[in-house]
Amino acid sequence: MPGTDSLQVQVDDEAATVHLGEKLGATLTGLLQRPGTGGTVVYLEGDLGAGKTTLCRGILRAFGYSGAVKSPTYTLVEPYELGGVTVYHFDLYRLADPEELEFLGVRDYFDAGNLCLIEWPKRGQGFLPAADLAVKVEVCLPGRRVILTAGGAGEECEFWDVFCRNWRSD
Repeated sequence: MPGTDSLQVQVDDEAATVHLGEKLGATLTGLLQRPGTGGTVVYLEGDLGAGKTTLCRGILRAFGYSGAVKSPTYTLVEPYELGGVTVYHFDLYRLADPEELEFLGVRDYFDAGNLCLIEWPKRGQGFLPAADLAVKVEVCLPGRRVILTAGGAGEECEFWDVFCRNWRSD
C-alpha cells in the first residue's frame, strides 16, 4: 500500500530490524495518546520469513518488553500488558475465513489506547479497521527493505516528522 506518504528504510540484519522496530514503537506512543480515537492499528505485510515478527519484537521493546516474541500463528493473537498500554500482536496467516474474527470478538481489541500489530491483514479484510500505519517488509539481500505508509490518523499526528526525528537521533 505504498503511496505518496511512504518512506523506505533499508535494514541490513536482524539487529537493525529490531532497532527500526524500537524507533517505530517510540513513535507509536504518540499515536496512542490521541484523544477521542480508537486504538492504533499497524498492518505488517511481507512474505513468510521476511521479518514481520522481528519488527514486532522491536516495537514491543520500545514499550518495555524484554521477553521472547514469537508469531501467534496458532492462537491468532498474543496480548502484552506494558506500562498502561495493551499491545495485541495478531498473526492471521492461518485464518480460514475473515468472518472468524467476528467470533473472536476482534472489535474489542481496537479500543482507545490499545496498539494492534497485525501480520497478514489481507486475510482479515472486511473485519479489520483501516491501518494507521502499513509496514511492508521485503527481502532485499543482504537485508530487508521496509516500506512505511501512514494512513489517516498517522498523517494527522505528524507521524513522519516524529518518526524521522526518532530515526535520525542515532
